[in-house]
Amino acid sequence: MNFAHFKERSVFYISLLLTIIFIVWGIFFKKSLANVTNHIYNYSIDSLGWIYLASALFFVLFSVYIFFSKYGRIRLGEPTDRPEFKTSSWLAMLFGAGMGIGIVYWSVAEPVTHYVTPPYGEGYTDASAKLAMKYTFFHWGLHPWAIYAVIGLALAFFQYNKKLPASISSAFYPLLGDKIYGPIGKTIDILAVFATVFGIATSLGFGALQITGGLHALLDVPNTLTIQIIVITVATILFLISITTGLEKGIQYLSNTAMILSFLIMLLVLVLGPTFVIFNLFFNSMGNYLNDFIQMSLRSAPFSKGEWIGNWTLFYWAWWIAWAPFVGMFIARVSKGRTIKEFIVGVLVVPTLGTCFWVAIFGGTALDIVHNLGNHELAKKIVDNVSLSIFYLFDYLPLSSLLSVIGFAVVITYYITVADTSTFVLGMLSESGNLNPSNKIKITWGVIQSLVAVVLLAAGGLTVLQTVSIATALPFAIIMVFMCWSLIKGLRNEYKKITQKEKM
Repeated sequence: MNFAHFKERSVFYISLLLTIIFIVWGIFFKKSLANVTNHIYNYSIDSLGWIYLASALFFVLFSVYIFFSKYGRIRLGEPTDRPEFKTSSWLAMLFGAGMGIGIVYWSVAEPVTHYVTPPYGEGYTDASAKLAMKYTFFHWGLHPWAIYAVIGLALAFFQYNKKLPASISSAFYPLLGDKIYGPIGKTIDILAVFATVFGIATSLGFGALQITGGLHALLDVPNTLTIQIIVITVATILFLISITTGLEKGIQYLSNTAMILSFLIMLLVLVLGPTFVIFNLFFNSMGNYLNDFIQMSLRSAPFSKGEWIGNWTLFYWAWWIAWAPFVGMFIARVSKGRTIKEFIVGVLVVPTLGTCFWVAIFGGTALDIVHNLGNHELAKKIVDNVSLSIFYLFDYLPLSSLLSVIGFAVVITYYITVADTSTFVLGMLSESGNLNPSNKIKITWGVIQSLVAVVLLAAGGLTVLQTVSIATALPFAIIMVFMCWSLIKGLRNEYKKITQKEKM
């Protein structure tokens, strides 16, 4: 391998080396890995948590500003470009990449957990039930989608309007100029790949836990680490096969299938569950969420340990930021030809409403059984075994076996979709923004991210998954703030060009 080849693929080789070092560390020194990640996690939460809070709120406000600004009419690409994918497929791919496994995993578990141990006040009360829904809307609402919107818009704009490579560093061209092709740009891209690998590995770990839980619920398969590793191995083989079919076939078909199954199971639970309670809960919780939005966005615990905020809000913000390079790159890849205003509606507004309605259906049904019907046994089951939460809920509904089968299919489809899209994006990041990365690179990252998920599960399961996400996302939160500045400079220049052409 000559130096020119290494320089061209330096992001891939250095990122791969760092990830392999981490995998070796996790395999041979599990206790050391758990101790170090815990120390980093505690320091991030206690001393630097405010960075996550401030930056996540800033991204929401920035997205809203862009939507109402004069830049909204700018089209991503040439003025004559039109969208490559129809709107329904586009939204399906956005939702599958942006939430997927996570929303299925937490939509029942989180509201019930907050109901039992709320952020403040006593559990098992009317007040804790309202808080549970409000905070679940908060964690899955505008903040994550704004994080995705910011990075997706920046990447799409510089890729399609400025004809720069499809890499994270390209979004900093107005600030760095040609330095994006040098060591500074490479460092940004390496950090993006590293954050993405661990953000995805966290989701794959959650997915493996839930698939194993589904197998246990449906077929009484033991829910053990060995079975979880077997699940990851089989799923890896499946999505590696899917990878080779390309974006237009594999990922689009998977996303559409996942969306159809999601709508089906949503409709079934809506009809079989407490339908009018769900609608009432959706509107009430949305009002509470929007009313207390700023207070929740800036809530920290300066005079206490703040374990609840660290375990929930800060973990989520770090998780979304760790996912941001992958989701943002994928959103940019499928959004060419749309105006910025249309982009913000599709990436921020529609998915937020859809996600909150999903939470109202599944979380609201669980809370109705637990609180209104007084079934505390279900609450205890869910809190004790989060990965089985959605299957526990189905046991209390009519047609429980059918719901469990469809739910299991949804989890598997989202798992493969997320793994598929993430390897595609990691390939793009590793090959200097190549829009169609080689199968060799995609397969390499597919195997690597599955290995990282196995290592994290083996090192301590859910706890280590959460701590590693927070530890790896912090540098990228700061990078994204500068990305917003760079995007504004780029949009300002583009708008000047457009208005000058119109005058001429």
